[in-house]
Amino acid sequence: MPTERFQFTGTGGHQLAAALDLSTGAIAAYALFAHCFTCSKDVLAAKRIAAALAAKGIAVLRFDFTGLGSSEGDFANSTFSSNVADLVLAADHLRQTRKAPAILIGHSLGGAAVLAAAGQIPEAKAVVTIAAPSDPAHVTGLFNDRIEDIRSQGEVDVSLAGRPFRIRREFVEDIAEQSLTAQIAKLHKALLVMHSPTDDIVGIDNATHIFVAAKHPKSFVSLAGADHLLSQRRDSVYVADVIASWAERYVEPLPPEAAGHTGETPRRVIVRETRLGKFQQNVIVGPHKLLADEPVSVGGQDSGPGPYDFVLAGLGACTAMTMRLYADRKSLPLDRVTVTLKHGKIHAGDCEECETREGMLDQIEREISIEGALDEEQRKRLMEIADKCPVHRTLHSEIRIVTRAV
Repeated sequence: MPTERFQFTGTGGHQLAAALDLSTGAIAAYALFAHCFTCSKDVLAAKRIAAALAAKGIAVLRFDFTGLGSSEGDFANSTFSSNVADLVLAADHLRQTRKAPAILIGHSLGGAAVLAAAGQIPEAKAVVTIAAPSDPAHVTGLFNDRIEDIRSQGEVDVSLAGRPFRIRREFVEDIAEQSLTAQIAKLHKALLVMHSPTDDIVGIDNATHIFVAAKHPKSFVSLAGADHLLSQRRDSVYVADVIASWAERYVEPLPPEAAGHTGETPRRVIVRETRLGKFQQNVIVGPHKLLADEPVSVGGQDSGPGPYDFVLAGLGACTAMTMRLYADRKSLPLDRVTVTLKHGKIHAGDCEECETREGMLDQIEREISIEGALDEEQRKRLMEIADKCPVHRTLHSEIRIVTRAV
């Protein structure tokens, strides 16, 4: 997906580095993503979730909080409150340059931050927390053995994830004063809580506290088997898939013309690499968005049907539709058609009716199950009609493919 990189002014006048992941098609909504404590906008979970959402038509703005990543300022001078203020300013920037975010997404402490900021972003309809603490002060557990030193000395260097960070008394005092539970109770927005039951950094009980404190509409999704940082690609993609599906209920749908549904027949099919894996493709057909991929056994992620799967699906769908149209026109008691297909290769010499006599041939095996109180003559006629479906005829006819570079 295309990514725009820019800066905007954050708390204290510092320039904060941002990245806006855009869709290649129509944008259904904008989302604002808050990364985990001491992470950056380019942490793997943030990049993967943003890219996967962009592939589904949800543009995502992620940025580095003050003093982190490529943003200006001193991390030691930042607080939880200043991070919340930066989120509000990021939403302001989107509102001024594109469209205000309808979805707020926060990972770990970023999840607590979006809960705190949500009330200041009126256009946000949906809030998502991923492995978030129910109390921002939970983060002090990462350097609990230095708390007294911080209070007495004013600032201390601590080691977090193997890197040194300076933590000041103001940070500790600010985070201790947060009343997140009260803010969750008056959220008045749809909430999706996502958490792994085996998270050893922020325990699952935090998700329980957030969920109980919130009012409906609220949902919980267990990220079974995932670690706190969602280090496995499949976990990030799963999170994005769930968010995209869940948010549809709360985000205003695109008008047909904006979604690319012009009513033209045939419609254009656009296929574009997502760059989320070796083979994964974003498939756009009018207002519809799908993924294409290859099985894990050949280097893919198995996140969507393969190219031949789509060919078989087209033939199967066309077969069933054609049989249904005929049955309805003739008032036949056809209850249901099920088409099962398989693609493979055979030796040309094994096919007596084929014109090609050497090498290998493609073979599609098609099994059709017909349900309903039909007599033998009706069933025979329906099987004859199956071969008259347009896709079947196309596959049997000479096909001309015109390719040009653009």
